[in-house]
Amino acid sequence: MARAQKPAGTRTNSGRKLNERWNIGAAHALYHREGTWFNLLERFPGALCDPNGYVLFSGKSEYENSPDVHIGQQTNVPGGIHRMSGYTRMTR
Repeated sequence: MARAQKPAGTRTNSGRKLNERWNIGAAHALYHREGTWFNLLERFPGALCDPNGYVLFSGKSEYENSPDVHIGQQTNVPGGIHRMSGYTRMTR
């Protein structure tokens, strides 16, 4: 029996859960399964998470000035956060 997939756009609060599970210490944590598209970080320290790890930004300027992060109406990280130098890999 196949598992039901959550529709795109369904809020999972996985960023919050991973922030707690991995003791990231972020005031705002966001999740995307490929680590490429996120809502905007609004509180700092802020974290972008994928299933295997995260990138923590200590402040808004670090987030906005990261060469790997493209900020518009959403946050885009081409190639995924796992390619960023500040990526912390976690075991599940």
